[in-house]
Amino acid sequence: MQPESTGALTDDQIKATASTIIDQQTPDGMILWFPNGHSDTWNHTEAAMALSAAGFVDAAERAYQWLAKNQRADGSWHHYYLENAIEDAKVDTNCCAYVATGVWHHYLNTRDDHFLEELWPVVKRALDFVVGHQTASGHIPWAIHTSGTAWSYSLVTGSSSIYHSLRCGLAIALHIDMEQPEWEFAAVRLSSLLRNNEEQFEPKKRWAMDWYYPVLTQALTGIPASQRLASRVEEFMLDDHGVRCVSDQPWVTTAETCECAMAYLAIGDEATAHRLFQSIQPLRDLDGAYFTGMVFPETITFPDGERSTYSSAAVILASDALTNNSAASQLVLGHGLPSLGS
Repeated sequence: MQPESTGALTDDQIKATASTIIDQQTPDGMILWFPNGHSDTWNHTEAAMALSAAGFVDAAERAYQWLAKNQRADGSWHHYYLENAIEDAKVDTNCCAYVATGVWHHYLNTRDDHFLEELWPVVKRALDFVVGHQTASGHIPWAIHTSGTAWSYSLVTGSSSIYHSLRCGLAIALHIDMEQPEWEFAAVRLSSLLRNNEEQFEPKKRWAMDWYYPVLTQALTGIPASQRLASRVEEFMLDDHGVRCVSDQPWVTTAETCECAMAYLAIGDEATAHRLFQSIQPLRDLDGAYFTGMVFPETITFPDGERSTYSSAAVILASDALTNNSAASQLVLGHGLPSLGS
């Protein structure tokens, strides 16, 4: 049953935002970025998580059914899908892994054991595919060519997200008594690289996600996490308008601001988290959808007029985390997941 209010946003506001996500869901369950746009499995899954958090369980489950139906035999999905075609056939490892996060999130909200049993094979194939591409150094390449050859580098953001997804997969495996020690070993190696060898990743330092994602996913915790956020806050926070997508442009984005708010929540800085969340509310449109970004001081949307489902989904998940509203509200922050050896 949907609660009366989330605190950060009212129940009616969240329902309105979630409804704009459902508006971009195709009849077979895929969730597009925006009208006539494409879909990728990471943002598709994030949107399904937001629908679950907002109480739209049936729509969320149709999204997971789409994932199950379109998973390839090796456990992967293509990078970008159109409504009736494949737009980009290569494979993004992080996008594949994220299904584990979504499935565990949905289970925590619904406690539907049948759903978990039905989706377990999908999660297992996906994470086995991702872990199967881990190199001797511990890196997981960010993408796989259509030829099957791996990209030559890995990314901080993608690897942090894979680390979180592996822990979600391990939570599922523990719940159904299906041990997966190779996933734990892979996650430990990724965590070590993120903590100690960031210079080995492809440099993407102008992007906000590379700044906060290791903190959001708890690849970094404690003092190192707080120090990381403090080290570049002046570069990425644009006055009281939110978080820049990239450090050298005056473009604030809804998704990055909401994710960064959750990163601050992960280190216990609730005041900054709430301030960031409120800063993005001017990007809310009349029907509850959120614009992707805004340029300051001109206050013009960028891309022009674009409203993206992943932006609206990030708002719902951040609101949920800030108010500890749903049963899965803290999962994005890594709370409640199995501890790993080192």
